Amino acid sequence: MKRYDAIVIGAGHNGLTAAAYLARAGKSVVVLERRPVIGGAAVSEELYPGFTYSSCSYVSSLMRPEIMRGLDLPRYGLQIIPYEGILTILPDGDYLASYSDPDLTRRENLRHSKRDAEAFGRFSLEVLRQCRFIKPMLLMTPPDPTSFKLDDIRGLIWMGRKFADLSERQMYDVMRFWTMSCADFLDEYFESEAVKGQLAGSSIIGTALGPRSPGSAYILLHHYMGEVDGDIGAWGYARGGMGAISRALAGAAQAHDCEIRTEAEVSQIIVKGGKAVGVALADGEEVYGTAIVSNLDPKRTFLKLMPLEHLDDTFIDQVRNFKIRGSSGKLNIALDGWPEFIAKPPIPAPLYSSIQIHRTLDDLERAYDDWKNGMWSRHPYLDIVIPSGLDPTMAPPGKHYMSVFVQYVPPKLKDGPWDDAKRSAFADTVIDTLAEICPNIRDLILHMQVRSPWDLENEVGLTEGNIFQGELTLDQLMFNRPFPGYAQYRGPLRRLYMCGSCTHPGGGVMGAPGANAAREILKDFKRRILR
Repeated sequence: MKRYDAIVIGAGHNGLTAAAYLARAGKSVVVLERRPVIGGAAVSEELYPGFTYSSCSYVSSLMRPEIMRGLDLPRYGLQIIPYEGILTILPDGDYLASYSDPDLTRRENLRHSKRDAEAFGRFSLEVLRQCRFIKPMLLMTPPDPTSFKLDDIRGLIWMGRKFADLSERQMYDVMRFWTMSCADFLDEYFESEAVKGQLAGSSIIGTALGPRSPGSAYILLHHYMGEVDGDIGAWGYARGGMGAISRALAGAAQAHDCEIRTEAEVSQIIVKGGKAVGVALADGEEVYGTAIVSNLDPKRTFLKLMPLEHLDDTFIDQVRNFKIRGSSGKLNIALDGWPEFIAKPPIPAPLYSSIQIHRTLDDLERAYDDWKNGMWSRHPYLDIVIPSGLDPTMAPPGKHYMSVFVQYVPPKLKDGPWDDAKRSAFADTVIDTLAEICPNIRDLILHMQVRSPWDLENEVGLTEGNIFQGELTLDQLMFNRPFPGYAQYRGPLRRLYMCGSCTHPGGGVMGAPGANAAREILKDFKRRILR
């Protein structure tokens, strides 16, 4: 029976990243994936003839450039196509456009508010300053503040020096930014509801917070931390859909003899002598390895795969208390042509990163109230992208693929579980909302995939449909992610590791958790801890 140096549970992008780094270091690695396709939430699927859907995640920015270079992902087919900005369509047919060119953005904001046009530069500078402060921490292992180990002391000293390099005002700004609401943050700069509504979208995507909730300003920052071709905060499409990222990572792993098995569902982690030693598959096969690496979230890893008698009650309580509330849904739509929007910006719509319906901060907060009351938002926030406008591989000539991300959608409805009737009613709400800015949308629909949080959990494996594998609140960041004492990618048993978005630095198609976990696993191999 073959024995592996590392067994990775789940072929999501972080699992593939960890596998690629481990295999490149000369370790024998196998990745076990429950589904027939790899990628987890970063997957491309042809569900309607000729159309490629990015069925879950839909845009790229957060993938760390250090990982793209280190694993040479372009060699395995990865190409990111940048786009120009955001188009928010206002109820009267006017629009607010945000461009990659700051001068164009300033002129556009000037149409709506002279004060906001002047403030936008200061706002961008402050967000960039926050990004520069946190970016070096993304690819580091969080130091344990309760440890006296040399590595942890060095990490804490490094973080302290980085903080000490700030001015007194900047120190206060960092502490405020991580804890304040997005609404309060935006109110300090802008007066136009159009400007504030457009920017606030990034503070609620994928999170069970409203724009007035403390901590939502950090969510905005989390979405600004990416870059495309060195342009910080820029976004783009992965040519061929988000599955191209997963395929490139798989290619980088397989180039070093990593084995990737699909339709290989892990049903249990095998524990012997207080150590994780292998996994049992749903078909009865057992696979053994030195390091067992879970790309699943803590609730799935420890409450479903791990025999509870091997875990102490305190740890089990930490897992059960881990916040992982889902709040998002999605529609993937095949269109018979380009949709006609009521606004006509000077730059063609295909160049925009997303198209949004104007929502004020109060509108977004009311949408959040619906979620708290156990219903999908009656007037939801929609993040609409049409990648086929820039990437012709996504749809046949003359046709288009539209992705519609929806906030807020609860995993549990107050009037009963999700079923086909509720899924259809949810889709109707989204299409009715979309028709406010695109009157001909219904005439163009050829096919539609509807994804509720229930679908994201049961098909993709995201508990409660949470796209970040755990909420990005201050109590679940850095050395608290996923919970105190376990932020360094090691589990509660020897030889057991975590590498998913539930670990630092969090969610999004970033790859950093997988890369960081692989680094710690290789350290343990080098120290012979695993042997």
